[in-house]
Amino acid sequence: MKEAVEKFIKSKLSNYIFKEENVISNIPTFFIKSEGIVPVVKALKEDGELSFNYLNDLTAIDWLGKKTPRFEVCYLLKSPKNNHSRIMLKVPVEEGEEVPSLVEVYKGANWPEREVYDLFGISFVNHPYMERIMMADNFQGHPLRKDFPLEGFGQDYLIADLLHIHQDDKESA
Repeated sequence: MKEAVEKFIKSKLSNYIFKEENVISNIPTFFIKSEGIVPVVKALKEDGELSFNYLNDLTAIDWLGKKTPRFEVCYLLKSPKNNHSRIMLKVPVEEGEEVPSLVEVYKGANWPEREVYDLFGISFVNHPYMERIMMADNFQGHPLRKDFPLEGFGQDYLIADLLHIHQDDKESA
């Protein structure tokens, strides 16, 4: 299946390939330019032979200090027609860049894109409702970024309060 997908992308969508990199994985992985994710996914979904019509997962990776661009938005697609074959599409994204939304192709991309926005701060262009989904609206920052403070922004007081509360519990017992 990897060879068929690779041939399809190289022959019909080569201008959207970001880079070719050998990834050691049991899932074939392809790096796609941000502006090419919608046309590539549409083509893979609508092709009669490949038929990747199921968005299995959508997430992101923060490579702070290890790779540039810093982020990768990862799309795991599945083809039930082809023995549930899977492929991974990765879109490298730099800080502050936006990625086109896949909601028009896969309606199920709605909440995972909002989750990536909420936890990593990566926005999706043309998303119907790009707002936080997990964290409170007034929450500062994006907690799955590698540079997010372990105790959150301005949360230092909580540890002192917790220690104080637990000391009071021990003394009253």
